[in-house]
Amino acid sequence: MTLHQIESFAIVAGMLGLFMSDRLRYDMVAALALSCAAFAGIVPRAKVFEGFSNPVVIIIASVLVLGRAVSASGVVEASMRRLLTRLRTTSLQIGVLTACVTFLSAFIKNVGTLGIFMPIAIQTAERGKRPASLYLMPLAFGSLVGGTITQIGTSPNLLISAVRQETQGRPFTLFDFTPVGLPLSIMAVGFLAVGWRLIPRGRTGRASAERRLEIEKYTSEARLPAGSPLVDKTVGELEALSDGDVVVSAIIREGHRRYIPARHWTLYAGDLLILQGDPVTLKPVIDQGGLELLGAVALPKTGSKDDQLEAAEAVIIEGSLLIGQTLEKLSLRQRFEVNVLALGRSGQRISNRLRETRFQVGDTIVVQGRQATLAEVLSQLGCLPLAERHLVLGQKRPRLLPIGIVAATMGLIATHLVATETAFFVAAVLVVLFGALSPKQAYDAVDWPIVVMLGCLIPVGEALKETGAAGPMADALTVVAAHLPGALAVGLILLVSMLVTPFLHHAAAVLVMGPVAASVAGNLGYRPDAFLMAVALGASCDFLTPVGHQNNLLVMAPGGYRFSDYWRMGLPLSCLVAGLGTWLIVHAWPLH
Repeated sequence: MTLHQIESFAIVAGMLGLFMSDRLRYDMVAALALSCAAFAGIVPRAKVFEGFSNPVVIIIASVLVLGRAVSASGVVEASMRRLLTRLRTTSLQIGVLTACVTFLSAFIKNVGTLGIFMPIAIQTAERGKRPASLYLMPLAFGSLVGGTITQIGTSPNLLISAVRQETQGRPFTLFDFTPVGLPLSIMAVGFLAVGWRLIPRGRTGRASAERRLEIEKYTSEARLPAGSPLVDKTVGELEALSDGDVVVSAIIREGHRRYIPARHWTLYAGDLLILQGDPVTLKPVIDQGGLELLGAVALPKTGSKDDQLEAAEAVIIEGSLLIGQTLEKLSLRQRFEVNVLALGRSGQRISNRLRETRFQVGDTIVVQGRQATLAEVLSQLGCLPLAERHLVLGQKRPRLLPIGIVAATMGLIATHLVATETAFFVAAVLVVLFGALSPKQAYDAVDWPIVVMLGCLIPVGEALKETGAAGPMADALTVVAAHLPGALAVGLILLVSMLVTPFLHHAAAVLVMGPVAASVAGNLGYRPDAFLMAVALGASCDFLTPVGHQNNLLVMAPGGYRFSDYWRMGLPLSCLVAGLGTWLIVHAWPLH
């Protein structure tokens, strides 16, 4: 064994220990591993930072931006709300939600898909007076399996493609994973639709950030234009768009006549609606109903490249310029270039028009202004900004454009007209260019610690192959696999990958196990593709712990789960995936 091989083993062992101890962030562990490998000369100087230029990093960052754009459009959420109101039983609701998350995860990175559906699942659970814990774990597990359908669904598939590029000179393509991932996903959805009964009862989750920061119900004003789909509909139908979270507290029509409506009242074009609700739930209602939010008037263009609008919540404190004044007298738009979109007063229903209401100490307001100057303007007005909730109230965004861009991107990749990383990068640029996301929202969408970790670990994983350090590990597995039929040898690699993933991050597991699996296949005289597929599948499907994949960790607090809860439903699902997955792999990717 050479000195570089010994050093490689020491770095991998140290990385494993740090991952297991959880004393350092995973991106810092990866950065430390790369630093040690660079100083030891295991990674050549010219290749130290090659990981950051790897197509995998570009694809993951771009897919996260596209996922945020699809989520911000509200199209998926609106469609699911209408569907779920027709489903009554828990199994049907969980089955449909899990199916949607699973199959959408094939085209939008699974962590992004889970983020879209978690609020929908929590609201569905609350409406049915059921614990959210029954819904969230099936969604997380479904997103993991669904990510295995395509190359872009999950990081292990992208990374194993990079390993194949290094070992065989060509990567896997977008749909090479489908013959294995699609049948597995169908099986998993069927299991999770009934397997939720294995989840321990009595778990109470922590409220989401939006709900924890929800101060009170705000009052806003919106006009019903002639082209709105809500014209000639009832008040109850409008309120149903938010499951009752937004209430029509008054209607102003016939000039200045004010009415307190019942749910059966008909809405007419030109009605001025006084709406009460949180800004987070109000935004989808305005978008789906085609309402015009009063106060959201376009501000003059400054010509600056950073001329972006954002909304923020603030509380009026003692000494504020607003106290005792009305919007009519203050002329905030002309003097400070801000719009007041909503007003809250300790949950009270405000009887006057917003422009005629005198502000009081303790009132909370939603203010829209320019990103660069909004904080300064709030300070000048004597308002204390509240915790940021990334509000998009008052911002008009194209709803169908992100869906169209994603569909066009998939078409270009499927027909091999454009390289995968190029197609997704251009798509991410387009959603920002056409206003589906602001530049700030696009940067916020990228999980930068994941990007740093991958950029650091890719050179370390390649060093295992270059130094021959993967050889001794492969030899040890070969000794066991040599006594097994070919299919069971593939199953062994899948099982080992499953077992090491909870201790390593799933990306690290692929980069360590990938070269080992390729060497095992070579030692046994088999083609390596099936073994590489087994590594990707095993690393993608950690159902036993909350730490192997960020999706499991993402639902832990909202679902109120304990560490030991995951294996109860995860163990039988792992057995099903290992058994069926091995059979599918060897049939889709012959060993000879």
